[in-house]
Amino acid sequence: MKYVEVVAKPTSSDTVAKIAEKEKALDFRVGAVGEDGMQYMRLIIADDHLQAVLDSLQNVLGAQPSARIMVLPLETALPKVDDSEDDKKRAVTTARETLYDEAEKASRLDRDYLVLVALSTVVAAIGLVENNIAVVIGAMVIAPLLGPNLALSLGTSLGDVKLVRNSVQKLAAGLALAIALSAALGAVLPVTLASPELMTRTDAGLDSVALALASGAAAALSMTTGLPAVLVGVMVAVALLPPATTMGLMLGSGDLMLASGAGLLLAVNVVSVNLASKLVFLMKGVRPRGWLEKKQAERSTLVYIGAWVMALVVLLGAIYWRAVLPM
Repeated sequence: MKYVEVVAKPTSSDTVAKIAEKEKALDFRVGAVGEDGMQYMRLIIADDHLQAVLDSLQNVLGAQPSARIMVLPLETALPKVDDSEDDKKRAVTTARETLYDEAEKASRLDRDYLVLVALSTVVAAIGLVENNIAVVIGAMVIAPLLGPNLALSLGTSLGDVKLVRNSVQKLAAGLALAIALSAALGAVLPVTLASPELMTRTDAGLDSVALALASGAAAALSMTTGLPAVLVGVMVAVALLPPATTMGLMLGSGDLMLASGAGLLLAVNVVSVNLASKLVFLMKGVRPRGWLEKKQAERSTLVYIGAWVMALVVLLGAIYWRAVLPM
């Protein structure tokens, strides 16, 4: 449930009341008019009705610059209200505005992000060289490289060019830093081919594609259903940092063939995560509110999915070519 507080002109109270009734608000209250002439209205809304309520409120209050809509989480309400059978069957999707706030934060390129990528790259490099799986998993969980990928998928779903641009810049900066730093480490660390943790990330196969697709879909699904804790497990499964670090280590040690294999695995993960997460956002109906924005988002969605599908086909061809290429 969500607690929605509306601050608007008193003349809007009847309209807000009709919205509350239409969307089956669990409770609706109208407060006193303040000294500024604005009135407080409060609604308790089930999660599966929240997006419709927010869209309706923005449509009717859009002409009031001083109007405000605030959404707060509500852990419980007593006495407990039993949902109807129809409501129980409806899929709960996190509100578009909440998804955007999370994605916008995940697309910001700042010093903390770069420091975190650098530290996790060092941890991953040590774990890979020493074949310490616990250290590698720790680096996978730490690395914040999954966020920009999901933000990129959401940006195209909403037709938000700024979000897409910021996500691409953040992802590119993080990967470039990880590869460059690990290449420097590869020039000084004793990189040995006897480490299974290192060698498993120098080869990409169909299982890598399946894992990345499933993990990307799970990440987007957990994001849209409000279960961010699941992302920790997804990060471990599809982390982009270990392949990037392996690529850098191999470049630093002068093994270009193995570096290309790690680079191929990294590319497969990036493409598969973005493609699968985009399809989940599309399936969940995540799209802009306005008609014009919807049209723009539809065009960008077609281009986005087509580009990632073509990229994945090319990568599958590269995987096949490496498999049959005599070493």
